[in-house]
Amino acid sequence: MRLSRTARILLRSAAALGLAVIYLPLLLVLVDSVNADRSFGWPPGGVTGRWWADAWHSAGARSALWVSVRAGLGATAVALVLGTLVAFAVQRYAFFGRQTLSFVVVLPIALPGVVTGIALNSAFRSVLPPLGLGFGLLTVIIGHATFCVVIVFNNVVARLRRVSGSYEEAAMDLGAGPFQAFRDVTWPLVRSAVAVGGLLAFALSFDEIVVTTFTAGAGVQTLPVWIFGNLARPQQAPVVNVVAAVLVLLSVIPVYAAQRLSGDTAAGGRI
Repeated sequence: MRLSRTARILLRSAAALGLAVIYLPLLLVLVDSVNADRSFGWPPGGVTGRWWADAWHSAGARSALWVSVRAGLGATAVALVLGTLVAFAVQRYAFFGRQTLSFVVVLPIALPGVVTGIALNSAFRSVLPPLGLGFGLLTVIIGHATFCVVIVFNNVVARLRRVSGSYEEAAMDLGAGPFQAFRDVTWPLVRSAVAVGGLLAFALSFDEIVVTTFTAGAGVQTLPVWIFGNLARPQQAPVVNVVAAVLVLLSVIPVYAAQRLSGDTAAGGRI
């Protein structure tokens, strides 16, 4: 379809406006992290690395970063196992309730975070005390895993739909057992989708705040929760901007890696 010159200009303008709305606030966070003026007046009164040094020496920020990394890795590990297994079950086997299972797995990503958080909070308060457990890092990981599973599931299912089951059948006809067929044939075809799902799941977990608020204990504070808790403290404002800038930069890495991996696979991994 060919567009007129006016239509192309309007579409490009709309795209530029949309990107500006998304990325200009992020750019302002990066600028404020090196702004010498504590009040963050505009234009910046100068450039300084003092706030970055203060953030580096902030025990609370470093502790929160480590908690976020552990929670993200734990949720990603759970999502990789459950999401991949459910994807294979739904896509490779026919059984009663298959579509219902697929719907139930995908539903958490569509629910508001506050609804998921309240539901998990109520469930944990009912289940954990009899077991002698309380809110902590484990409950945060479980909470994050509920929506991270969806990311892995969707990526693996999408790949399996493009991979015919006849490849595995051919391998077994040639004498390979089920495990060998999976290892030598199926896994090489889906592993990039699993990796992309894991990267995106980690990025989603790393930035999560709403579900974390309802599932974390008093002594557990992830980086987004730490930022939110220090926003109202004027003396912490410069450090908060630095931590927010770091959070943005760290979130870009897995998303960029997933995008490159998806692009490389699409370009050179077609069957």
